[in-house]
Amino acid sequence: MPLDIILGLTVAALLLAYLLKALLRPESF
Repeated sequence: MPLDIILGLTVAALLLAYLLKALLRPESF
């Protein structure tokens, strides 16, 4: 597994987690 693929998946997972947190708690903005 190339490093750029792992890096891309990590960034995507972090972005998804951030979006989920934002959707669950919209008042935190």
